[in-house]
Amino acid sequence: MTRPEHKMAVSVDVHRGMEVAESLHPAFFTVGIHGHNDMPEDLLPAGVDRGSPDHIAFVTLTVSIDYQRNASALWESARRTFEDSYTRYLFDFRALHETPLSKVVADVQRHQLSRKPQKDALIWRAIGVTFFEKWQGDPVAFLQDCGWEAPCVLERLGSDRHLEAGRLASDFPYLRGPKIGPLWLRMLRDNVSIDRLRHLERVPIPVDVHIARATLAVGVVRGSYSGSLGELFRIIRKAWFESVRGLRVGQREMIALDMDEPLWHLSRYGCTNRHKQTGQCPLLPTCEAREFCVQGRIRVESTHAELDT
Repeated sequence: MTRPEHKMAVSVDVHRGMEVAESLHPAFFTVGIHGHNDMPEDLLPAGVDRGSPDHIAFVTLTVSIDYQRNASALWESARRTFEDSYTRYLFDFRALHETPLSKVVADVQRHQLSRKPQKDALIWRAIGVTFFEKWQGDPVAFLQDCGWEAPCVLERLGSDRHLEAGRLASDFPYLRGPKIGPLWLRMLRDNVSIDRLRHLERVPIPVDVHIARATLAVGVVRGSYSGSLGELFRIIRKAWFESVRGLRVGQREMIALDMDEPLWHLSRYGCTNRHKQTGQCPLLPTCEAREFCVQGRIRVESTHAELDT
């Protein structure tokens, strides 16, 4: 089958991006975006203290399968899995190392933690085994070995390998991905409160369907596009690197990661309701980004995007 060719003629409006960042970021932390400023991962399982080893394991393992999923459903299922004494072991790196994959496959389904049981169980257990065998079950030891340097963390996630069935396999499947790796670092900063990570300004925004849709809807990236998501996501990552440059959040410089939560909320509770052809949005009158909203066709699906704005 012949793959369709990309049709692309887009531009990045950095000045507009700066204005969007200056408007949306403070709105998210005050009134919220469409009345929301809570993230699915914010609520901890019962009995877990923020910043504890259990919290780090909960975030690390759950985010590793945060792909093509409803985030609220995923994190709710993870909490129920953690709170169930029968499946609690899934968040224990040593127990994952000692448990056969077949049992992990069965147990990640008990509370709908997994929608792709075999694939998700392979990812989940592989990451657990890596942290147990190489880092004594402590992801913080891995961060320390990277000198707390965020770019080094991302590089190591992508490059560390082990021999499996005669071939090299990733130590960190999916956690190494262009969305999930940066998302993990943001959650370690914002949810786990690990404040020693350095050079986070060099970490790209974790672009997914929501981040892409919101970015296009506010006109930071505009033009014509029809094709797969990879190239469009690359442009969006670059756009937010450039758009936040020189801006500040309190006493520090704003970084691209700071726009993840505001844009995610803008899409989930707002831009998702846009008419895919006309761009008309029923929530425009009360939207925090209404002055930036552009008309036109914006369609971002799981593998394909179309843009005409």
